[in-house]
Order: sequence, then C-alpha cells, then structure tokens
Amino acid sequence: MASKFGLAGGIPERRVRPIWDAVDSRQFKNALKLSTALLSKYPNSPYALALKALILERMGKNEEALSVCLNAKEILCTNDSNVFVDDLTLSTLQIVFQRLDHLELATSCYEYACTKYPNNLEVMMGLFSCYVREYSFVKQQQIAIKMYKIAGEERFLLWAVCSIQLQVCCGNGGGKLFQLAEGLLKKHIASHGLHEPEALSVYISLLEQQCKFGDALEILCGKLGSLMMIEVDKLRLQGRLLARAGDYVAAADVFQKVLVLCPDDWECFLQYLGCLLEDGSIFIKDSDPIHPLKSTECKNFQISEELFDSRMSQAVDFVRKLMVEANDNSARCPYLAHLEIERRKLLFGKGDADKVVEDLMQYFIRFGHLACFTSDVERFLEVLDYNKKSEFLKKLVKECVGSVSGPTKELGQSITVFKIQNSIGDLFALPVNDLEDIAVRMIEMFCKNLPLSKELDVQESMHGEELLSLACNVLVQLFWRTRDLGYLLESIMILEFGLAIRRYVWQYKILLVHLYSYWSSLPLAYERYKSLDVKNILLETVSPHILPQMVASPLWADLSDLLREYLKFMDDHFRESADLTFLAYRHRNYSKVIEFVQFKERLQRSSHYLMAKIEAPILQLKQNSNNIDEVECILESLRCGTHPLELSNEIRSKSLTFNEDLKLRPWWTPTSDKNYLLGPFEGVSSCPRENTHNQIKQTEENVVKTVEKRSLLPRMIYLSIYSASESVKENLEANGALVDSKLSLELKILLERYTKILDFSFQDAVELVLGFSSGQKPFEAPSPDLIDWMNFAVFLNAWNLNSHEIKFSDTDPSSTSTWNLVNIMFRKYVTETIRCTGPVVSSPGSHLPFLVQLVTEPLAWHVLIIHSCIRSLHPSGRKKKKGGSVDQSNTQLLHEMQNSIQSLCDTIEMVTRWLKEQLNTPDDEKVEALFSSILRNGRNDGPGKVFNILESSSSLVKDVEVGARILEAVQSWSPAGVVRNIITGQRSLLSDFLKLCELKLKSLQTVRLQL
Repeated sequence: MASKFGLAGGIPERRVRPIWDAVDSRQFKNALKLSTALLSKYPNSPYALALKALILERMGKNEEALSVCLNAKEILCTNDSNVFVDDLTLSTLQIVFQRLDHLELATSCYEYACTKYPNNLEVMMGLFSCYVREYSFVKQQQIAIKMYKIAGEERFLLWAVCSIQLQVCCGNGGGKLFQLAEGLLKKHIASHGLHEPEALSVYISLLEQQCKFGDALEILCGKLGSLMMIEVDKLRLQGRLLARAGDYVAAADVFQKVLVLCPDDWECFLQYLGCLLEDGSIFIKDSDPIHPLKSTECKNFQISEELFDSRMSQAVDFVRKLMVEANDNSARCPYLAHLEIERRKLLFGKGDADKVVEDLMQYFIRFGHLACFTSDVERFLEVLDYNKKSEFLKKLVKECVGSVSGPTKELGQSITVFKIQNSIGDLFALPVNDLEDIAVRMIEMFCKNLPLSKELDVQESMHGEELLSLACNVLVQLFWRTRDLGYLLESIMILEFGLAIRRYVWQYKILLVHLYSYWSSLPLAYERYKSLDVKNILLETVSPHILPQMVASPLWADLSDLLREYLKFMDDHFRESADLTFLAYRHRNYSKVIEFVQFKERLQRSSHYLMAKIEAPILQLKQNSNNIDEVECILESLRCGTHPLELSNEIRSKSLTFNEDLKLRPWWTPTSDKNYLLGPFEGVSSCPRENTHNQIKQTEENVVKTVEKRSLLPRMIYLSIYSASESVKENLEANGALVDSKLSLELKILLERYTKILDFSFQDAVELVLGFSSGQKPFEAPSPDLIDWMNFAVFLNAWNLNSHEIKFSDTDPSSTSTWNLVNIMFRKYVTETIRCTGPVVSSPGSHLPFLVQLVTEPLAWHVLIIHSCIRSLHPSGRKKKKGGSVDQSNTQLLHEMQNSIQSLCDTIEMVTRWLKEQLNTPDDEKVEALFSSILRNGRNDGPGKVFNILESSSSLVKDVEVGARILEAVQSWSPAGVVRNIITGQRSLLSDFLKLCELKLKSLQTVRLQL
C-alpha cells in the first residue's frame, strides 16, 4: 500500500517532480500541460487525476476540478487490484476536496482505503484527520482506539481520550464518557506507564472534570508527577487541586511557595488570599471571559470573625516579608496585595477606608506615573464611598503639585490624576466652566510636553498621548450638557491634531469613528475605520464599531466590502482552525486541541457573525430592489428566503456569544444600541458608568431579538411577493383547482412570530398599526422600532390582499384598505421626521439613518409587492377575461395601486427636496457657520479655548526643540481642513442617499407606466 522508493502514487517520481515544481512556482498553465501529458500515459491513475484536479482548483476552475476529483474517486474506490492507492494520492484528493468544500468526499475515500487496508496506520491517520476537520468527535475516538490497538502507542490513546473530552465539552456526550477515558488511561498506565508531560496534563484534567481532586493530587505527587518539569507550574497545579478538594490551608501553603519564587504573580496572590478566606470562587472559570463579573461581586465569606482576623494577619505578615525580599522595584504585586487585604477587610466589615486611601497614596507615590495605575486601583476604589474617593483625589492633586520628580514622571502622574477623576465620575458633577478649564489644562500639558517625544520613532507611543483622548471625552461631555456645537468640533480637532503628529494612535481613530458617525459624516468615519487596518480576529471585536451605522446608511458598496471581508475571514478561519486542531494532535499538544475547538465554537455562535450572515443577503435585496427579477434570483439562491431563517433557528438552540471588547468603546456609546448623546443630560444621576453592566445585558437581549427579526425579512419578502401575486390572479386556475393558500398561511405565521418579537400579539399589533395611520397614536421620535412596524405594515398589506381578514369601517375614509394604511404611514413619518430634523451640518445625531432605512427597506419591499401585483395583472402571452367579478376586483386593486404609487412618489419627492436643500447650501457657508461656533469674539465662556491653543501650537513649538518631524506635523496641520472634511463627508452621504431616492423614484415611474 505504501509508496515504493522512487514512486509517487505509483508513478515514477521523475515524471511527477516537474509538475510539483511548476505548481510551487505558480506556473499553473505549464503544470496543467505537464499533467495532461502525464494522464495520457497513466489514464487510470487516481494520483495523476488528483494532481490535475489540484492544478485546476488553483486556477479557479472549481467545477472542472470537482469533476476530475470525482473521476479519481470512482477509480480509487473500485476493487481493481491494478489501481494503486497510497497516502500521497489520498492526501492530494483531500486537499482538493477540502478546498472545494466537499470534505465528506475525501472522508469517504479514506474510509474505503481503511476497509481495503485495515491495518495501515498512514491511511487511518488520514481518516482521523478528516474526522478532526469534520468535528466528528465520536468517529475520531473510534479510529484513534483502532490505531492504539494496532500500534499500542501512547499518542493514539491520548487522541482517543482527547476526542472523548471534546464529546463532553463541545458535543452532546454525557459525563459518563469521562469514566471510559479514565479507564483507558489507567489500563495503559498499569501496563506501559506514561512518558509525555502532555499525557499527565490530560490525565489530571480528566480527573478534575470528574471532581476527583484527591486522585489527581495523588497522581501529581506520585511517580508520574516527575513528568512535569517546571516546578512553579507543578506547584500552581497542586495548589489549585488542593483548593478544589477543600484543603484550603495546604493550598495556601503551596501558593506561598509560588509567590516566594514569583513575587509579581498577581493571580497567584488572589488564589492565595482566596484559600485563606476559604473562598473557592476564584478557581471556577468565568462563564463569560469577555465580560467578567466585577470584582466587588466576587466575594464569599464563610469563615468566623476570629478566623478572618487570624488569616488576614497571616497574609499581612507574608506580604511584608515579600516586600522586604523583593529586589525588583518594578514588581507591583506585593503592594497591590497589601491593598487587596485592606479591601477584603472592608468587604468583611472590619476594614478602615482611611487606611485604604493611605495605601493608595503610597502606591501612587511609587507607581502613579505608570499608564496602568488607574486599572490597577479600580477594584479598590469600588469599595470606597464618594467622599473617600474625593478625598483620595484631593490628595493626589496635592501630591502632584509638590512632586519634584523628572518631567516624564510628573507627566505620567498628572495623567493619572485626570484618569482617576474620570474613573470616579467626578467630572459629571463639575460645573461647565471647571470642565472647560480641565480640557484646556490637558491640551496645554500635551503641547508643553511634546519635546519629551522628539527622539521617539513615529511608531512609538508619545509621552502624554492619552491626554488628547481624555480631553476629547471632556469636550464631548460639555457638548452633551450644553448642546453647543463648538465643543463637538473641538473634540474632533484635537484628535485630528494628534493624528497629524502620530498617525498610528488607534484610540484616536476609534473615537473619531463614533464622532463622525454621530455627526452624519459616515464616509469619513469609514475612512478612519479603514486606517485602523483591522485584520484577522480583530475583525470580530473591532468591526462592531462601524457595522451598525453602515447597515443603516446608503454606503452600500462600502458595506458590501465590510461584510465580505469579515465573512471571508470567518469562513477561512473555520477551515484553518480544523487544520490547526489536527496539527495540535500531531504535535501532541492536547490542551491546544480543546482550546482551538472551543474557540471555533465560540466564533460560530457569535452574534456579530450571525448578524453579518443575515445582513449580507438583505443588502443584496436592497441593492437590487428596483429589479424584481433580480430580487427573485437572490431569493431563489437563499432557498426562497428560508436560509437566513434556518440560520437563526439553528443558533436559537444555542446561546449566542458577544465578543466585542466593550472597553474600547467611548463612554457615550457603551454598547452598539446606546448613545447617550441622543438624549438629554440628566445630571450626575445619568453618569453612564453606573449603568454599564445593566446596559450590556439589555443590549445582548436586544441583539437576539434583532437577529431573529432580520432573519425573517427575506422569507417574508418572498411570501409577500408571491402571496400578493396570487391575490391578483383568478380565483380558479385553468384546470379548475383552487389557488394554493399555503403561502398566505405561512406569511401569517411569520407575521405572528414577528409581532411576538416586538412584544405584541398579532391582533394587538394590527390595532396599533391602524392607530398609527388614523392618528390615534401620536408621532414619536424615529427609532429602530418604527422601521420594524413599517415592515410589519407592508407585509400585513400583502397578506391581507389574499386573506381579506382585516375589515375597515365605511365611516372612516382615511382607512379604506391596507394599501391606504401603508400610504398614510409612509407619508406621515417622512413628513414628521423631516419637519423635526434640522440641517445635517448643525444637527449631530440627526434622523437621517431612519430616513435611509425607511426608504431602502419597508418602502422598497412595498414597491416590490406593487411590481409583483402589476406583473400578475398583465401576464405575458395570456388573454384577459371579459367581465366577471374577478375583473371588477382587479379594477379596484388597480386603482389602489395607482394611488399607492402616486403616494410613494410624493413621499420620495419630499425626501429628495429635503436632501437637495441640504446639498444646495454652499460649503463655504457651512464652513463659516461651523467656525463661528468656536470663535471667541470677546466671550469669556463657551467653546473656543481649546481651539485657540491648537491654533497657537505652531508658534509655541518654534520656541522649544520638538524635533523636525513633530514640528513639520504641527505646522502643516490645518483646522480648516478638518472642518471641510466633515462637510465633505456629510455631502457624500447625502449625495449617495439622493441617488438612491432618485433611482427609486424612477423605478416607481416605470411601474406606473405599466398601468
């Protein structure tokens, strides 16, 4: 079975080598020519066919490659003894089948080869790799045990054990499978022992998962424990096992030994303290590693007061000893440990808040210049009341004033004071004038300390870089409180000023993405997002900063690129993840096997990934909504719109994961569906920091609802188009059979499901929509919910065309049909939205995204339904029937559609007039208006102070040595350029929306001509 020396797949190697050389050098045409010549000599060689298929796939000829591969598979799976089968042939076929997304065909080839050569380890390992790539954990286990029985090698047994663990952790296997794995290992140890460190780790993790901590300790402290070569790692594991077993005293002693060896191990100290307090919660993995619980929530005191005092005294003595013995002045853990002890005392009710403040001051004197200081002490500030926090802040300010350290350290300490002030929420309680002064001091400090960075490379972080981000946050808060546009403009200017000096600061770019989005300059926001150069897994965590805004925008080409890049990365990652998993098996790194599989599972359940997979086809429908034939083709490719629905149903059986790193988001938009700037400032009580945790939970619930709502759209569009079309056709077909009502019935079921997501019953939702149109329900500020209700009204109309279940009163002329109901809703909400929306340039957070979504989604779906009805009224090659009630009803329908088309045209023309008014205002006039918001003109208060500092920065840096690069950047920076870019971005967005409206209007006029 194995290839003989000098042969490759049964063919002399000298004939094959030139082909591989051509493939490796990407000379595919030459490789194909050589491959064709080889096939003429070996026409029935599976390997020669596999080579040709590989070349065709690399050339992008996937259909031909698959055909050749299937031919090779057919020859391979015959019982002809002359057919040469070896692992090289099988692996080549596997590569091609896998790249063509037909891994199951490669698996069947290996399965056949295993039946033909039942004891061949190479083929069995190939089959195992296929099962790994398919995530078939049970089959992995079965083939691994077969290999173990044949070869008796420890690695194959561990492959089987790891496959069993995956069945329980990532599959549907029960906990009893662990007993099977344990039994296999015990039997092997009894006869052969263990020889690999990873084997010991697998065995202990298996026992841990069964809560057999005593058995695991016995193994670790026994003869097999010598396999773990690094003493500190062995002690950490021993301490954890002792703690999980409930022997906290022994565990604390072990963790003490670790801390003596590694005095800066903060996690180990928390485990040590947890053992002293007999609190095992720290050893339990958090169910959500992205958004862990706050430290103040993680407390569990079950010991007596006397024991607590004794244990804390013991901890204090040990920490003092560590401080004395620690020679490294940069080690922060011993000092943080001292603070943590005081924090625990406070939580227990026996601490002294003044002592915590005193210790925090000592920590500040030693480490206050470090950028990590604020995050270090955050957990300790949480246990202090507001008065103590304010006292601590005053002491910090006093310490900074009297500090005589070097300029770099002084700068670091000053930044820390600003960050602490922001962290404790003190800024929200300050008067506007004080906030202005803080922002001015930050900018002055940044400019003053530019000389400290003159020797740094452009890719190195500058000293004081954080000051601009902090100042931006203050200025945005000032805008929120005063609604003075100048503060918002200054916040953007200082960030652009910082990027002019150093263009690699991602924090500035993230802030600008949100500020530009908020100010309707989305093209500029997208440019800043692209400059982040987001790649690989960061697409999962960073793209949520821009994607929600893009979905509700007319920038369809950019949105398409964004979705395509993200989905391509995810799909490629899932393929590569399987390869990495098998590689981990081959390298005997079994903890990585489980880690890779669990990470893949987490990404597959990502709410962001699911949303992108649903939004991609919806975008296609929007892009082609003026052509019903194209829409029907897209819906057919989505299996009549059921594919997104199936995705949503599949995910609903599992819990979605939320992988965005929310710490990167600005304070004013803690989650994607929350923006404090859209609402009024409500005083200190509205401080966002206090509500973040609840807001995250609420957002996660909203995302699940949004995913389900959006997944219903393609199917409801399909059903609406065809259900409405059926309503136009004759009641009887030519053969006399009744028209199929299944479409209408399914549409009603989906409408009921849609209203349930909106927290309404179907009947209540119908009554609410009727209330909207009749004016019983007053107009409210546009929100995503209104788009959902407009979608519902559009699909309700399509359903009612067939069912006629919604009856209207003859006394109410405004609501004679669902057609009229939809017309009124579109006209009403567009009119009211435009009326309460000011000029985009002076109205940040405008209702433009609502108008865009209204026109490109519910209105577009409504036009498609009209088009479908008209097409059914005039079927090609079919004569109209004379007279009859059907013609009469269709005449009425024709009249209603004519009214609808006219109403929609009027509505869209209203939007286009508003857009043209915005676009007709000269840019120079807009620039002047924006600049006027930051010009002082003798005023003592209001925006402009920060702008004055930026304007004078060019002359300031001339007097000090800042280096040629910084000097050039400061002198070339143009505030006028920043303002013009904002206006250009707004103009681009409005122009793109205007083009969409004009195309929609043209489409409606074309439809009207067909009537």
